[in-house]
Amino acid sequence: MATELLELIEGEKINELSKKLQSMNHIDIAKSMIELDDRELLLVFRLLTKDISVEVFSYLDKKSQKRIIELITDNEVKDIIEKLFLDDTVDIIEELPANIVGKIITNTSLEKRQLINQFLKYKEDSAGAIMTIEFVEFKEQITIKEAIDNIREIGINKESIDNCFIIDNKRVLKGILSLRDLILSSENSVLSEVMETNIVSVKTSEDQEKVAELFKTYDLLSMPVVDAENRLVGIITVDDIVDIIEQENTEDFQKMAAMEPNEEPYLETTVFTLAKHRIVWLLVLMISATFTGAIIQKFEDVIQSVVVLASFIPMLMDTGGNAGSQSATLVIRGLALGEIKTKDYLKVIFKEFRVSILVALVLSLVNFIRIYFFTKVSFTISLTVCISLFLTVILAKVIGGILPIISKKLKLDPAIMASPLITTIVDTFALMVYFALAKLLLGI
Repeated sequence: MATELLELIEGEKINELSKKLQSMNHIDIAKSMIELDDRELLLVFRLLTKDISVEVFSYLDKKSQKRIIELITDNEVKDIIEKLFLDDTVDIIEELPANIVGKIITNTSLEKRQLINQFLKYKEDSAGAIMTIEFVEFKEQITIKEAIDNIREIGINKESIDNCFIIDNKRVLKGILSLRDLILSSENSVLSEVMETNIVSVKTSEDQEKVAELFKTYDLLSMPVVDAENRLVGIITVDDIVDIIEQENTEDFQKMAAMEPNEEPYLETTVFTLAKHRIVWLLVLMISATFTGAIIQKFEDVIQSVVVLASFIPMLMDTGGNAGSQSATLVIRGLALGEIKTKDYLKVIFKEFRVSILVALVLSLVNFIRIYFFTKVSFTISLTVCISLFLTVILAKVIGGILPIISKKLKLDPAIMASPLITTIVDTFALMVYFALAKLLLGI
């Protein structure tokens, strides 16, 4: 798409370019514009109609939005901001530099500025911070006909009209009515007679991850947000939830790789920032690895007596770490999806214990055959290594399964109990088991 636009721009075929833009999907236009330089970006943006330009602007990445605001006039900025849905405006303001935010605020109406300030007071990652106020609401005593007429009049300016939210005179949420039920109901019926009163709603302070979980559980397209007195203040739409799920998953992956979460795209993040986000956990893991070093030093006499034991240490530590990571990953994902609760810890321990016995048995048998018959190591040493491996795998899988649950119980993110940390913990126990068994079976 971007190549076609560039060819038309370079050929100065402005009329063809304009027609091409009119035939394109708004998201495709936004994706194509990201690759253009400032002159080309401004040309394409100004060829769009005002309504389409606002839609396209909302789909652009933050870097391109910043470029456009810097390039266009104050009046053009005002047109965009006034037509953007409020939640999109707030998202832009939260992530753009102060000088760009200043240009936006300066060209925003007093009413919208007050609403923006109100939204910015909500805690980041809360339901209040991601909700929108562009929705359809009605008093419970009006008729179906009045509601439909009202939607025809104001619906064009609302972000979502799939559901209508019913309130009383004090704005307390009373019910919800889908557009389908609204259209199919008798025109003379009163909303309070046909509305659904079994409502799934969230408080403004609710964490966005919990909100995403509710959307998935109840298969929702939108959800009302209420204050402490159950008064309707906004709604959350499914398109915002998709973004949140992606964001939360990215955070989990970063934590599982022992990094601090970073919302900036990789190629746009400075080397210093990337290093800063990685160094803390690397320091923690490096220092914690001193435990394994201390254990090796403590059992130095065992290693000196039977030097070949040292050659099996990497295999034991790697297998234990991998086994623990497998369990931890599955349990972390299960906790994230709500498939596993903290109260299920005994079930998880029992299941991982049974799995670990099967896995450990196969690994130990294969390893014994490899060491004894192919490496030609003595029977006693082969037995020592394989029993150590058997116990290490069981220990690793049980620890890997239970640590994320403990983390969740302590109100910590289970993702921090992922591969690197599990590996460090399991390594320590694996060495202790290995050397203790060596002393016992080899009589050292």
